[in-house]
Amino acid sequence: MVSWPGDPSPKLIKVLSINEGDACNVTKLEMGVHTGTHIDSPNHFIEGGITTDSMELEVLMGKCLVIEITSKSNVQVSDLCDFEIGKYERLLLKTKNSVHWENDSKKFDKNFIALSLEAAEYLVKSGIKLIGIDYLSIEAYGVSEHKVHHHLLNNQIAILEGLNLSTVDPGEYELICLPLKLVNCDGAPVRAILKDVS
Repeated sequence: MVSWPGDPSPKLIKVLSINEGDACNVTKLEMGVHTGTHIDSPNHFIEGGITTDSMELEVLMGKCLVIEITSKSNVQVSDLCDFEIGKYERLLLKTKNSVHWENDSKKFDKNFIALSLEAAEYLVKSGIKLIGIDYLSIEAYGVSEHKVHHHLLNNQIAILEGLNLSTVDPGEYELICLPLKLVNCDGAPVRAILKDVS
């Protein structure tokens, strides 16, 4: 599984094994909380911000819109204008990033498609409460001020990252996205599923 540069790669470590005479199998999982499909809490970039265990679960479940952005650069306002985004509280962006999940790529792509600051501002004004994207970050690699994260999180927008949308068609769905209840944490792995409502 691909992970952000500098973050620990996921490891499964066998602690107990029936084959070795133990009563049961037990496996230890080691990984960063921003690995794979995960949620960012405000505390990820805002000191004293809401932590994962205090996030409203209602925001993480309900009607959502999946749109496909075909641009080969970061998502701009012009990429979003043709969609009725204001009718939805949850928006998932399927981009060219999805090819990484199709290929099960383990190599980090520094040139992934991300959200521009102007697009983030547009989404806040549209009333979105959750934004998701099909790579490990909503924000471009190598930025120093993290304005996209700050703008979204300061406006209480939940950020869902690392989505595998490779087999998902654009359209309306019900999103069910439940994070691990990690106390006082800046993010958490989630199991995110989309239920077809058409």
